[in-house]
Order: sequence, then C-alpha cells, then structure tokens
Amino acid sequence: MEVYAERQRQIARFGGQHHPDGTGSATDRKRADEARRHCDHTTRTGRLTWNDILTEEGCEALAESDPDLLCTELVQVAAGALAWISDLDSRTEGLAR
Repeated sequence: MEVYAERQRQIARFGGQHHPDGTGSATDRKRADEARRHCDHTTRTGRLTWNDILTEEGCEALAESDPDLLCTELVQVAAGALAWISDLDSRTEGLAR
C-alpha cells in the first residue's frame, strides 16, 4: 500500500514520465557481474545482506538492454525491495514508522 501511495505522489508531482532506459552499457554489465559474484560469495560465507541482494538485482536491471528482459529484472528489483520492507516490518511489529 505504501508503494502505491508513493507512486501516486510521484504522478501528482511529475505527471506521466517517459525517459530513455539508459541501460545495457558495458560498464553496467561489468557491475552486474561484480555484484553477482559478491552476492554469491556472501551467500557462501553466510554473510548475505539485503544490501547485497538489492544491489545485485539493481545492477542486473541496469545491465539489461532488451525491454522484455529489463521488465523482468525490474520486477525482481521491486520484489526484492518489497521483501526487504516486509523483513523490516517483521522486526518492528507494533512500532510506528
């Protein structure tokens, strides 16, 4: 619900937004590879964090130039962010944000 409310605030402030993707550069692909390796390493060593997960998902999205695959990656970014929010909420049950 909070994500939807934020999106409505963005629309009210900026209106419909249409921008080039700006994704798929060699630099972005290299960052995605590095983020993937780092995430794999922290997983193997038991030190995986939400930062690692969301960084990897974000880098993978930025590395993608195909619109269909980019959409898939952005869904993964959104799902990862929602999972992190859910985890934060579970740690602060009963506390107002």
